[in-house]
Amino acid sequence: MTLLAQRSRRLVALGLIPALAGTLAGCASGPERGNSGQTELTTASDQTSAQRKVEIRMQLAVGYYEQGQYPFALDEVKMALLADPQHADAYGMRGLIYQAMGESGLAEDNFVRARKLAPANPDLANNYGSFLCQNGRVAEAMPLFEAALGNRGYRSPASAANNAGACALKSRDYASAERYLLQALQWTPDLPATNANLARVYFEKRDYVRANFFITRLNKVAKMESLTADVLWLGIKVQHKVGDKGAEDGWATQLRRLHPGSTEYAAYQRGAFDE
Repeated sequence: MTLLAQRSRRLVALGLIPALAGTLAGCASGPERGNSGQTELTTASDQTSAQRKVEIRMQLAVGYYEQGQYPFALDEVKMALLADPQHADAYGMRGLIYQAMGESGLAEDNFVRARKLAPANPDLANNYGSFLCQNGRVAEAMPLFEAALGNRGYRSPASAANNAGACALKSRDYASAERYLLQALQWTPDLPATNANLARVYFEKRDYVRANFFITRLNKVAKMESLTADVLWLGIKVQHKVGDKGAEDGWATQLRRLHPGSTEYAAYQRGAFDE
């Protein structure tokens, strides 16, 4: 399974995937040209002491962020910015941390600052777009996803395509959602969030056979413990529609085990499959 897929496991709740590739990239200086005119490859030895400090702090920040240890992640970003106050990825990382903490105002301030420092950075466009989508600002978010996808050198296109699809799904634009999500699968077929989103798209379109295909794939590429009550309830409803009682009971068992007090489990208990 890819690193991006592993990271997305805990984000199936929102269907959105943060892009961390740029954050983890080195901070080396630009390449040099040799006597032949060819570009020399940049290596770690080309980094200054300050750049190495920033890279180490950013790697630590990402690690703490992925573990949910947000105060520690913020401390590492603060140290990175002390070494380089104009480091766009550091502001972008701080935006992700504040977003995870529910501090929307602080998150947006940092996303905007990051974008001003590096307007062509596709990771920053993708992550700010995800933030805007999460806050219901779909019309503002979609051009940012398109900007990320339009960057030919982007290393996380599946993330941007998935996020664009999730955002389109949120606005009930099922045709656009399907197009973006299928594009994401072409790059990274085992993304849990993308498979969950496609299952939801086809369920809403009443194409239960295709919904079943993607919910079954989700069962293979994601850990049940990572799935929200909403996604597990979707699995139950899909299996109910295709008449697979055994699979339906299996998803119901997981919903009862992992989210016994959820509104979704209450809906299952009263048989509200069409609500």
